[in-house]
Amino acid sequence: MRNESIFIESKKYIPGGVNSPVRAFKDVDILPPIIKKAKGAIVTDEEDKDYIDFVGAWGPMILGHNDDDVVKAIKETSENAIAFGAPTNLELELAKLICTTVPNVDMIRMVNSGTEATMSAVKLARGYTGKDKIIKFAGCYHGHYDGFLVEAGSGVLTENIPGSPGVPQDSIKNTLIAQFNDIESVKELFENYKDEIAGIIIEPIAGNMGVIPASQEFINSLRQLCDKEEALLIFDEVMTGFRVDYKGAQNIYNIKPDLISFAKIMGGGLPCGAFGGRREIMEYLSPVGPVYQAGTMSGNPIVMAAGLATVSKLNDNPGYYEHLEELASMLEDGVKEITKEKNIPVVINRRGPMMTIFFNDLPEVTTFKDVKKSDTKRYSRFFAHMIKGGIYISPSQFEALFINITHTKDHIERFLELVSTFEG
Repeated sequence: MRNESIFIESKKYIPGGVNSPVRAFKDVDILPPIIKKAKGAIVTDEEDKDYIDFVGAWGPMILGHNDDDVVKAIKETSENAIAFGAPTNLELELAKLICTTVPNVDMIRMVNSGTEATMSAVKLARGYTGKDKIIKFAGCYHGHYDGFLVEAGSGVLTENIPGSPGVPQDSIKNTLIAQFNDIESVKELFENYKDEIAGIIIEPIAGNMGVIPASQEFINSLRQLCDKEEALLIFDEVMTGFRVDYKGAQNIYNIKPDLISFAKIMGGGLPCGAFGGRREIMEYLSPVGPVYQAGTMSGNPIVMAAGLATVSKLNDNPGYYEHLEELASMLEDGVKEITKEKNIPVVINRRGPMMTIFFNDLPEVTTFKDVKKSDTKRYSRFFAHMIKGGIYISPSQFEALFINITHTKDHIERFLELVSTFEG
């Protein structure tokens, strides 16, 4: 079947023909390719067209698609285990690996998605502190939990949804909005809601309004404020964990968050998430403590096997991150040079192998307000040009592109070659 016929047929049975909105390519006026297989840095659609993939399943494929060791772990585990809803040694092995190699994670609880991880971390923060209100930042996306769908980024921004219908006011009354990289907006909330704030949740390197790193000063001030106000600092490292650094963004900033959420990479491409942190906080979780959280498929053996194979490989091969940095730097420098020569205004934000090309004529993009000034129509033209040339990137201006360890200099050169023929 052709991509078009499959997509049209899908619309009869799946809302919009997709199971996650950004996949519909709604704002770029192109029918999405229907992907049937992938290996390394290449994905192939139903019409047998190959693309060099810079989406990587939206982040998790840091080892490339269908890494041999991950596939082997999945196959071997599936011979004996699909699901038990019971403890397994595999979940212990993955938990122990993360707790002994990632700072500030004394204990960890496995869940099934990034949304589950962030919403559970917030629930735990509220239970531990006895306070109700949570500060999040405009443009940061922490999943589709009701309490987070206020000034969220990513798909909500792409789809121009003001929050989301279906979210009752009562569900967001305890969510307070501050401005990313603006510490005064955070201080004002603590002043206005004295002794009511349980914690702050932040993507330290935002990836869901495009890549926007927090400044070091801003992160340091958040830590100091939380200590002063007896609130918890929660790092959402769903996207950055094991990617920008094996130990995550917390290692780059040299900051100790109280709780950290993970997903994406730690499942090896299978649905997975986790949240962890200080022992005294984590022991507030049931069955040890009073905060209830549960999931029948949490710690699924096949998922744990894939995650263990992935995280172990990253831990054993620190040179991977040097390779990723080399390629990402080559891509960033090349795009800057080409767009400058062609007089196309862009701002490129990058941390490690995460990068966003903002079609924006500001001197820098550091806030949600800056992001919203980007030229989304020009980005749509850029996306169409790239995908027609066999480069698969995000159909949204407000997402990141990702480099994996199977990308090569030839792949980067092909990307740059297409950028050089983009007319703007």
